[in-house]
Amino acid sequence: MRPINSNSGRSSLKVRRLPVTFTSDIRRVITRFFDPGGEVRIRSVVERIRGLSGGQVDRLLDQVLLKFRTRHGNIATVLDENYCMAMTMIGESDDLSHNRRLLIGAYLTAEYSIESAALFNPSIVPHHNQRNLSAGAVRFIMSLRATGEGHVSSIVFRSGIITADHQIQIDPNGRLTRPIRVVPDKQYDKPLFRRKLDDIGVPEEAMCLVLDRLADSFTLAQLEHAIIEAREAASEKLQLDASLQDIRWLAQSNYQLELPREAEASEVVIFPQTSNESHGIEDLRMVRFVDDDGTVTYYGTCTAFDGFRVLPQMIETCDFQRVGVHTINGACARNKGMALFPRRIGGHYVMCSRIDGENLYIMVSDIVHFWETAELLQTPRQPWEFVQIGNCGSPLETPEGWLLLTHGVGPMRTYCIGAMLLDLNDPLKVIGCLDEPLITPNEKERDGYVPNVAYSCGAMIHNGHLYLPFATSDMITRIAMVSLDSLLNRLVG
Repeated sequence: MRPINSNSGRSSLKVRRLPVTFTSDIRRVITRFFDPGGEVRIRSVVERIRGLSGGQVDRLLDQVLLKFRTRHGNIATVLDENYCMAMTMIGESDDLSHNRRLLIGAYLTAEYSIESAALFNPSIVPHHNQRNLSAGAVRFIMSLRATGEGHVSSIVFRSGIITADHQIQIDPNGRLTRPIRVVPDKQYDKPLFRRKLDDIGVPEEAMCLVLDRLADSFTLAQLEHAIIEAREAASEKLQLDASLQDIRWLAQSNYQLELPREAEASEVVIFPQTSNESHGIEDLRMVRFVDDDGTVTYYGTCTAFDGFRVLPQMIETCDFQRVGVHTINGACARNKGMALFPRRIGGHYVMCSRIDGENLYIMVSDIVHFWETAELLQTPRQPWEFVQIGNCGSPLETPEGWLLLTHGVGPMRTYCIGAMLLDLNDPLKVIGCLDEPLITPNEKERDGYVPNVAYSCGAMIHNGHLYLPFATSDMITRIAMVSLDSLLNRLVG
């Protein structure tokens, strides 16, 4: 137990760190296309393999398959796909035998250890499957940020059960990682797409040249055809290339992921797919959102990073089989740390955010992908948050108000976790705040990939307790538990 001291002499708030940890597994690898150095280098590899005899090809391929088939459930398919990608890059025809194709693909494939550097920044929600549980238990799904070579971040998942007596049972970690098929959005809504183009600054003339050739609902193929026609029809004086590139980029930044139905949660990896995600997908904040009609959707806000820009994104699914990835737009869709409330308030979507990198804001919208206005909620008040404050995931609804977990940055860039309570009907009204952190990294938690950090992207309430997963120094994830009544009493009192 770790007490939180009270300046007003109230009893200590007990926070229990549970004997559960989530650590990175360097054996968990995915395959990536390996470009040894452009078209000339790829062509050289292909020509060398063309020069091998059929027997040499068969022996080399057998060695590859023997070593790697147990590490990947679909290695032959991956090798063939990477062969096809290489042929497209060098502009050559497909005229080789099956085994020679696969061998070329093997030379142009590399493994990537998704968790080799760190596993951190967890978010936890009730699982969509609550069948076959003992009385008082709940199944959960947890997302984590996994970082590998080159500091490229992806999203991975774990699952487990919290029992009625506060025990946590973690499901076995799947050895394989499952490939996720990427498909573009089936249909794009023209008014919504136009609004997004305007938001990223595409000139009206360029927009009209493309969108006027499309119906109110269109596919990616139809958009591509309209872009080609627009380029051919444009005046030589109109510089379209940058605008057309932005239009194509926006369409490709909104896509669907199709997960294998037999995949376990721990086998699924959401790895960067588009240019704006090239340096990683960071800090997914999951929420189980219940709409006014009772429809349940799992949303997750995160940020894509291309090495220069941070782009807010929304991941959404009903069943964790098909996952939509879409951009979040609007004048206030900026910076990191956007967290959606788990239901509408007054008929509107509500988001907690930190649009200026320093303070907490409340945003309201009628469209979940567009956020145009923001009102200041809180500025740094306590010494442990003087640098900046932010949220630690979506607010949790309680009878006393919205429980908002926060993080603050203090001296020596130390990250601590705090808590606030907001009015249920007017979340801009602050009922109370903890004067001291709920969690501060202790001596055993201070050292790691990023020292002196305790951080979370989302907690959940079960059986009268708050279960708070938190990363320690961006290395491992632990879970803390605190009595909900005790915490609310401190915030209300």
